[in-house]
Amino acid sequence: MNYRDFKGTAIAEVGLGTWQLGSADWGNVNEDEAIEILKAYTSAGGNFLDTADVYGMGVSETVIGKFLKTVEHPVYVATKLGRRGDAPNGWPQNFTYDVMKRHIEDSLKHLDVSKLFLEQLHCIPTEEMRSGKVFDHLRSLQQQGLISHFGASVETSEEALICLEQEELASLQIIFNLFRQHVAEEVFAKAAEKGVAIIVRVPLASGLLAGKFNAQTQFAPNDHRNYNANGEAFNSGETFSGIEFTEGIKLSEKIKALLPDGPMPQWALRWILDYPEVTTVIPGASKVAQVNSNVEATKLPHLSIETHQQLKELYDAEIYDKIRGSF
Repeated sequence: MNYRDFKGTAIAEVGLGTWQLGSADWGNVNEDEAIEILKAYTSAGGNFLDTADVYGMGVSETVIGKFLKTVEHPVYVATKLGRRGDAPNGWPQNFTYDVMKRHIEDSLKHLDVSKLFLEQLHCIPTEEMRSGKVFDHLRSLQQQGLISHFGASVETSEEALICLEQEELASLQIIFNLFRQHVAEEVFAKAAEKGVAIIVRVPLASGLLAGKFNAQTQFAPNDHRNYNANGEAFNSGETFSGIEFTEGIKLSEKIKALLPDGPMPQWALRWILDYPEVTTVIPGASKVAQVNSNVEATKLPHLSIETHQQLKELYDAEIYDKIRGSF
C-alpha cells in the first residue's frame, strides 16, 4: 500500500468506503461478512475507512467500532452527518449546533471512540454551506475535542468551491471518476492551493467501471442501483455517476478499450490516483475479493500521457453531455 498525507497523517491512498456495510442501500451484508471485508482491507495495509451515520442508521459505524478493537495498528475513520431525518424538523433542517453535536455524539458512541478523526458534512443543501454557520458549529465542536478534523462531502464543483472558502477545512469528498473528469479542472488546483485533501467517492460509478454488468444485470430491491437508478430517491450522481445504466455499459466498453490489459476496476482506480491532488480514493466492497482487487491499484504504474489524453477526448465527445443530476 502507498500512503499520502492528510494533515500530517499518512493515510492509505486506497481507502475503503463502507456504505455497503450498512446493509441498507446495496443489498445485505451481514456482520460477519463486514468484519471479513474490514480485515482483508487492513491486512493489505489499508488504514482509512469512510462511513456515515445514515449507513444503516448506525449499522456501518457500529460494525467498524467493533472491528477497531481487533486491530493493533492505527486505523483512521471518517464519518459524516447531516442527512438523518430524526431531528425535530427532519431533513433538511437538522443543522443547528445542538442537533449536530447530538449526531456527533451518536457517532462517537457507535464507533466507541472518544474523538472522531474526521467529521464531514454529508451532501447538505447548498444554502447551508454558503451561510457558513455549519462550519462555525464544526469549529466549536473541534475546539471541544470531539473531532480532530472537519470536511465536507459535496455533490457539485460549485459546492466544493464554496466550501474551499472556509478556513480550517481539512478535506473535500467529491465524485470523481472516468464519468466525472471535469472535477479535476474545476476544483483540484484550488484545493491544492488551500492544502485541502481530496477524498474521491463513487470511483467505479457504482460498479459500472468494473466492466462486469450487462443489460440483463438485476439489483436487489434494497439496492440503490435499483431504486435510485434515475435519481428517484436522491441525486442520481450517487448512482452510476448520473449516467443512464444501459448507456453506461456501452461507454464502459469504450473506456475499457483505451485502458491497458488487466482488471478494468484497478485501472479505473489507477487513473484517479494519477492525480497528485487526490489524497485517497474510497471504493466500497461487499465481498473480500473486491477489496483485494481494489488495493492492487496502488501497485500499478501510472497510465501514459497518451492514454490520459484519449480518455479525456472520449469524455468530452461522448460522456459529459450524458451526465444527469447535480454535478
